[in-house]
Amino acid sequence: MPSDSKGLILRNCNVMDTDSDGHFVIQKDAEIVIRDGLIEAVGPRGNFPIPSAEYEVLSCDSAWVTAGLIDCHTHLIYGGNRVDDYQARLGGGNYLAINRSGGGINSTVESTRATSHEDLLKLAKFRLSQMARSGTTSVEIKSGYGLDLESEIKMLRVARELDGFLGISVKATFLGLHVVPKEFVNRGDDYVEYIVNVVLPEVVNLGLLDAVDGFCESIAFSPGQLAILYERARSLGVAIKGHVEQLSNSSGGSLLAGFDALSADHLEYIDEKGVEDLARKGVVGVLLPGAYYFLSEKTRPPIELMRKHSLAMAVATDANPGTSPLYSLLLAMNMATVLFGLTPQEALRATTSNAARALGYRDRGRIEAGLRADLCVWGIDHPAELSYYLGLSPLIYRITDGVVRDAHTSE
Repeated sequence: MPSDSKGLILRNCNVMDTDSDGHFVIQKDAEIVIRDGLIEAVGPRGNFPIPSAEYEVLSCDSAWVTAGLIDCHTHLIYGGNRVDDYQARLGGGNYLAINRSGGGINSTVESTRATSHEDLLKLAKFRLSQMARSGTTSVEIKSGYGLDLESEIKMLRVARELDGFLGISVKATFLGLHVVPKEFVNRGDDYVEYIVNVVLPEVVNLGLLDAVDGFCESIAFSPGQLAILYERARSLGVAIKGHVEQLSNSSGGSLLAGFDALSADHLEYIDEKGVEDLARKGVVGVLLPGAYYFLSEKTRPPIELMRKHSLAMAVATDANPGTSPLYSLLLAMNMATVLFGLTPQEALRATTSNAARALGYRDRGRIEAGLRADLCVWGIDHPAELSYYLGLSPLIYRITDGVVRDAHTSE
């Protein structure tokens, strides 16, 4: 494996990127020059006369290279599982009824509160290692299974400790308004006040978050309650995201557009005005086909409206124990094409450049000189293969910050 103390040249590779018009941008028989964790140059093989002593060469043998995949919406820090919920749905139960009967998110809150920092870290490392095998180089991790000061801090500290594990960059999102915890039952406004005035300022002071998030839905919080959170977050200089329009339309997309959010996530029930508002403000629409599949939903996001208004679409796993126990971005890409109707080109852009935008990254997600050298090398013959396979990862190498990592090891 090439040393990270020298520069690196990826030679004899097919470079694959996408453009905003939904097309693959391909350079065949190309090479990529990397130095100090950054891409120095990309172009035809032999174009760069570089002293061999300063760079090591990795022959890709005509393999395909993309930007590293970015999973921009996950909940991978948690204790326990929700197998009981899964079996209840198989028996005819639905998500809303299960949540209202004591299952759902609050059952994971109980398990997570009871799980130590050390055990949460160990479990999350295992899940993150599985994501790495499908080409993930950056990931967002939400809290939201603690819902009190001590437990939310515990989750966010685990997320910070995961940053750099297997070379994966981690963004931490504070999801204090996930659901109303049991100790605040029938006191939702009191809980919002607690999160906004006690928990949020403390996790900001501790430097434990990169963004805030909230769940806008009948089983969670109203647009008015989320607006209180977002106003406080904006005053503290914290980026904003939101779970909206998953089970019904509450105009959460327009709310997020009004706060210049990074992303609006789920969007199955968003209307044209919501799509137009998001697109006009440059908010990324994050599609989560794993939850749609696992909950056997029937209303899919309005992809044609998103195309009509040029809304940037991202795709993520939504990895979580209850509604999307999915840890492969490649499988999420497949689901986005088969279930939602994205093209393979849109699916790749949705997990690279648009996913980077959804997390506020400007230094990755594309293969361009000057950007961070987070790349994936794939053993495929056609670009569409990345969203074609079910359960097969054609990954050969992940490259993070210019360091080459074998796809088949945990190093």
